[in-house]
Amino acid sequence: MKKKILVSILAVVLAVSCIACFTACQDKNKTDAEYILEKGTLICGITLYEPMNYADDEGEMTGFDTEFAQEVCNRLGIEAKFQVIKWSSKETELNSKYIDCIWNGFTVTEDRKANITFSQSYLNNTQCVVVKNNNLAEYTSADYCNGKTCAVEDGSAGATAAEGLTTGSNITASAAQMTALTELSSGNVDFAVVDIVLAQSVVGVGDYSNLAIATAIELESEEYAIGFRKGSDMAEKVNTVIDAMIQDGTLLTIAQKYGVDQQLIQ
Repeated sequence: MKKKILVSILAVVLAVSCIACFTACQDKNKTDAEYILEKGTLICGITLYEPMNYADDEGEMTGFDTEFAQEVCNRLGIEAKFQVIKWSSKETELNSKYIDCIWNGFTVTEDRKANITFSQSYLNNTQCVVVKNNNLAEYTSADYCNGKTCAVEDGSAGATAAEGLTTGSNITASAAQMTALTELSSGNVDFAVVDIVLAQSVVGVGDYSNLAIATAIELESEEYAIGFRKGSDMAEKVNTVIDAMIQDGTLLTIAQKYGVDQQLIQ
């Protein structure tokens, strides 16, 4: 009797294993777009910062990239979901399928192209130097930053830009761009390097009313795009939707709502 029960248990285990193996093989044979469209959700890896992705007064996700992603997904017949990630681990999160894309003011670089498939670029940006109001007059050139302490978001384009301004030992890597600004506002560093799209939204108001953009220091321009897994065919499908949103004016309308219409690439 015990032998029959053991045989039955082994048979069930073998059957479950075969089903799991068959399912895994099926998933492996799917393209990235098929995988995403069939599960019905696009999980967007983000950090929280205005005006791209942030929580409104009711705690609901809002922002330019938020509404942009929601509209794209709506046209593809799927749902956009947003997952806050550690920015320095974004590529690991993407490749492990914890997220399906990086959609959060993501700067296109040649180094990133080696591991990521980007959508078409949709927004112009630049990194900028942010300082305390009472020090603004001193920051007349990039040379003045040399030897000063700086806060950046770990793994960001701002972190790369900061390396050309001051020595590495003076750079504090923060978990997010907003944290970098908090470090500066609290007096823990001399300046911060963040996206100008962010700086123009929050610097000079509220908790950051004591900060200002050092406009005399100009850093290289860059472009935002959506980052997908390397070789993903989802980028092409999203590009088709983006083109349609540009043509019908929807993307411009969303950009105007969040004050980034002047940076929009059309």
